[in-house]
Amino acid sequence: MKALIETPEFILVLIFGSYLFGQWIFKKTKIAILHPLIISIAIIILFLQFTHMDYDKFQQGGQFVSFLLGPSVVALGYILYEQMSYLKGNVVSILTSVFVGSVTGIISVIGLAKLTGADEALVMTLEPKSVTTAIAINISTQSGGMPSLTAVIVLFCGIYGGIVGPYVLRILGIKSSIAKGLAMGASAHSVGTVKAMEMGTIEGAISGLAIGLMGVMTALLIPFIHSLIS
Repeated sequence: MKALIETPEFILVLIFGSYLFGQWIFKKTKIAILHPLIISIAIIILFLQFTHMDYDKFQQGGQFVSFLLGPSVVALGYILYEQMSYLKGNVVSILTSVFVGSVTGIISVIGLAKLTGADEALVMTLEPKSVTTAIAINISTQSGGMPSLTAVIVLFCGIYGGIVGPYVLRILGIKSSIAKGLAMGASAHSVGTVKAMEMGTIEGAISGLAIGLMGVMTALLIPFIHSLIS
């Protein structure tokens, strides 16, 4: 039995099955906190605890899902290509918005870390919190952070942004499809982009663009800002 549950095939079924079950629960309840990702994470944690499976063994089986993180981000480029006409005349405003978002995300982490007395490793771990997981893990690794913790923080930032973001945009009276897409992609990366796609095709395309721009700018700005403030 143990040999069966440790096979890559079984682990893949567990990952996809738990997420599909989470989607079913979310559609039935419509409760924001019961997000499919939260439910699937809870199921997998309980499974690992119950079976006493080593996380490294689980990761070996789920590495195919991890590999798909990169291509999934690149695939968003096709959606953006279909909406290229909306970029004309908005390039400067888009770049400025993402730049400000990146700087704000990095400085807020460093500022809060200094106020709470967090150590350097934790700061490096949290700095790429607003970047999609595939990019954030690389940034965290290169800067001396803890990649596994970075992945968890990024995931929950995405879930929180995906849940709260639409309400914030509605309260602020944001009507622009481009502004909505930028806000969701820059603050809640992949999960926010999924929500942006539900808002509309333009929102989803611009959100996908924001993910890529946010990743590049954050990777470039973290060493500069960190050395400047520190």
